Amino acid sequence: MTGRNHIVRRAARPEPKPDVGINCFAAVPRGAEEVAAAELLALGIEGAGVVRGGVSFNTNRAGLYRANLWLRSASRVLVNLASFDCSSPDELYAGVHAIDWNDLITTSMTLAVDCTLRDSALTHSGFVALKTKDAIVDRIREKCGSRPNVNTASPDVRVNIHLAKNVCTVSLDSSGDSLDRRGYRLERNEAPLRETLASAIISLTGWDGTRPLADPMCGSGTIPIEAALVASRIPPGRNRSFGFQCWLDFDSRLWDDIVADAENGVRQLPVGLVSGYDSDSRALALARRNAATAGFEAQLHFFHSSLEEFKPEGEGGVVIINPPYGKRMGEEEELKELYCRIGDIMKQRCQGWTGYVLTGNLELAKYIGLKASRRFVLFNGPIECRLLKYELY
Repeated sequence: MTGRNHIVRRAARPEPKPDVGINCFAAVPRGAEEVAAAELLALGIEGAGVVRGGVSFNTNRAGLYRANLWLRSASRVLVNLASFDCSSPDELYAGVHAIDWNDLITTSMTLAVDCTLRDSALTHSGFVALKTKDAIVDRIREKCGSRPNVNTASPDVRVNIHLAKNVCTVSLDSSGDSLDRRGYRLERNEAPLRETLASAIISLTGWDGTRPLADPMCGSGTIPIEAALVASRIPPGRNRSFGFQCWLDFDSRLWDDIVADAENGVRQLPVGLVSGYDSDSRALALARRNAATAGFEAQLHFFHSSLEEFKPEGEGGVVIINPPYGKRMGEEEELKELYCRIGDIMKQRCQGWTGYVLTGNLELAKYIGLKASRRFVLFNGPIECRLLKYELY
């Protein structure tokens, strides 16, 4: 795993502090909160609290490391430092300055501040980030006589400010880059599905790698590759590094043990278990390159096939389709025929399988012409979608 070779730009670190309870929040696509809670439970982290857009949980250092390595549906894991009432710049500065930043950041490290604001007196995110940065560096300068520098692109420590209804929560971002950046998707097609959402969809289907899975409109291959990671028991964070690896309390021995344990559980993906189809040659070329980067060059099969030619191999399994939603002017009328074809093909070619269609357009979904046995609400970015389940007897 590349995370073990991450270069930290500072002197040798001290011995890690005693392992104590850590208050965390995993941000997830809206609608996938229960999926993330189930993932945490599978990691042995109990008592997760589901809220809109994420899951709160308490764990130890090993749990934090495993959450970043293994969570498939989460976009990042934040470690909460403090919360306080905040309705003015002075209250923001005082609340941030009160945190003992010298235990977290040295003068040789770099930092960046991200912030999200909602329903609060402070409304300018750039100003909030700047005021937060000033409070942090002033606190460190008061003790050390010098200050850390800012690096917005690749900081050693990323601070997160969440200001909602005049309550400010200050957190450290333990993930660094967003967790949807698995490291395998080097190129993206026009409208890619985020890896975290693709993984949540797979989880909601109940697919566990014991039966075939097919995607007849696979694009750059995100759904098949995420399914292959699940079936192979490969952690989604296998080929990347994380923010916590730059922290002063990073325990490299513990991390190496967690990585080794994950590697020992990896298994070979059965050839033919997961397959993708698409009529776009360029998208298929991207899918094959992405699959090779993820380590599935000889195991994941992609076929050049129109939707009309699609027929899954095997007597049963899961079909997942993510068609266009028709959000641009004039597209919806053109897509009615596509949604009709999706319904016809599932009825005629997929008997014995279970079909799932993700759409952000319920009017178009009516043209599938089949009765959904279940509907899951998911958000693809700002677009409210439905994952529709069809039993294809």
